[in-house]
Amino acid sequence: MRDERVEDIYALWEELADFPASQSDGALGHLLSRLCAIFDAQNALWSVVVRLPTPPEGDRLNGWRPCLARLCNPLPQLARTMQERVDKLWRPEVDISAVIGAAGNEPFLTRLLFEALPADWFEGDYYRRYYLGVGHADQLSVRYAINDDVRIHVFLYRGVANPRFTPEDKAPFTLAIRGLKWFQYQLLLSHGIHAASSPLTPTERSVLLALLGSGTEKEIAESLGKSRNTVHVHIKSIYDKFGVRNRPALTALWLGQGIAGTRSQASARGTTRE
Repeated sequence: MRDERVEDIYALWEELADFPASQSDGALGHLLSRLCAIFDAQNALWSVVVRLPTPPEGDRLNGWRPCLARLCNPLPQLARTMQERVDKLWRPEVDISAVIGAAGNEPFLTRLLFEALPADWFEGDYYRRYYLGVGHADQLSVRYAINDDVRIHVFLYRGVANPRFTPEDKAPFTLAIRGLKWFQYQLLLSHGIHAASSPLTPTERSVLLALLGSGTEKEIAESLGKSRNTVHVHIKSIYDKFGVRNRPALTALWLGQGIAGTRSQASARGTTRE
């Protein structure tokens, strides 16, 4: 692949590797902003989609529903319309764009908006409201299957005044995301998805990120403005959800160790589906 963006992608991978595990939110923000710069995009969205244990009968999305989402530039109007789109996914009738986005079992799939959808869709209300209405005219997306029940979706958006994404954009974008499986896995871990028995509460996640740093339990309590006893209770809950007994074992997950064992424990509890 002879594309000047490849060097920028390699540099991005190195930059993300320099982020400590305790700064996963900052690392994700950096990923999205750098992708926008590399691919001349107006905005970017990272989302986690999980499969429902028991999808509704006749579900057109095959049980897939969004679990987490992070916008690079979360403008108020855009955030509102994104939430509207998520809410619509729980209704019996969903837009064809969502159906196409959920279809198939490919482990990795990159799509151009104008290749994936029929021409008349771009004349409809959905495109006018949820794309043009927030200043987005085009989209480049990638879907990454972490396992049978968890997928990562990354979207890049361009405005009306920008040229469309082209097939030449697909290969470098595919490279950029496909080379970051380790990073996606760490992001999921930081939210208690995939390896944990159940998602973390917001407070537990704050404690978890602090645990991945070098502070003591007392220092963590002080930094979060909570009592040491409260933090200790949260730490015990975190260990239980991840199926570990101590801090080194928890940290080992972020180093890629003990993953298979943790997955087996989650599977045994019937918790691989969020």
